[in-house]
Amino acid sequence: MRDFFKSTRFKILLAFIAFLVGTMVYSVTKGGYSISGESIINTVSKPFRSISNGISMKVEGSLDKLERAEEIYDENQSLKEEIRQLQEQLTEYNSLKVECEELRMLIGIKQAHPDMTTSRFCKVMGYITNDPFKSFTINVGSADGIEPYCPVATAEGLVGITVEVSEHVTTVRTILSPDLSVAVKSKSCDDDIGIIEGSVKSASDDMTNLMHLRTDNTLKKNDLLVTDGSSGLFPKDYSVGKVKKVEMDSNGISARADVTPCVDITNLESVFVITDFIGKRGNSNDN
Repeated sequence: MRDFFKSTRFKILLAFIAFLVGTMVYSVTKGGYSISGESIINTVSKPFRSISNGISMKVEGSLDKLERAEEIYDENQSLKEEIRQLQEQLTEYNSLKVECEELRMLIGIKQAHPDMTTSRFCKVMGYITNDPFKSFTINVGSADGIEPYCPVATAEGLVGITVEVSEHVTTVRTILSPDLSVAVKSKSCDDDIGIIEGSVKSASDDMTNLMHLRTDNTLKKNDLLVTDGSSGLFPKDYSVGKVKKVEMDSNGISARADVTPCVDITNLESVFVITDFIGKRGNSNDN
């Protein structure tokens, strides 16, 4: 018996009894009333009940999620399908929007140049690798009535000319190339005429050159250059580029100018081909 009073179990029991007595005294002194043993047990066990209830609620929530997992998966798949359909509709809408805009531009071109016959807008398939003059291919060919040496343009201005034509693909040489010459004149002065010729140096700056100008020309910065129409390769009065700088040529007998094309040739997405126009070389309507 003496050993029990010295044991750890007795000490724990004694501490628990002291805790209960202390709790009762605290309750009496603070609340003015006594509490029963059941209340004490409830008070002592309350934190443990709270933890137990919390765990129980979490377990119930997890079980509920597991039970609804298949339902949630089906809803997720349904939402994904709706998103896919909406994306397809948006793509179709954007495509129709682009087509409408292209048709609007073609109507404007027809009104400004009623003598021209053009293809539909063609998609630029890609630029020719390692070509400093930005030649590219388009998704039309002989099956669409395209022939070699037809002008290629956008609503903003001249781009180049067709050179290699297969049944469904055509290669376009741009006005940045030295292998393409275009007779042009100033929009404001018919006497200021010259030849557009590209070069490696000017193409590296996304520009081209105006050569064989009169030394007494009246060209100035930002003057618009348009096709002269005298060669029979290009329709008359179609925008080509704007003057950036005029200077004497190295030969000392003529002037030259740096020209910025009206079209950003390095970032084309679509173009059209001019298949016929008044004055076209070989056209039966030539005067």
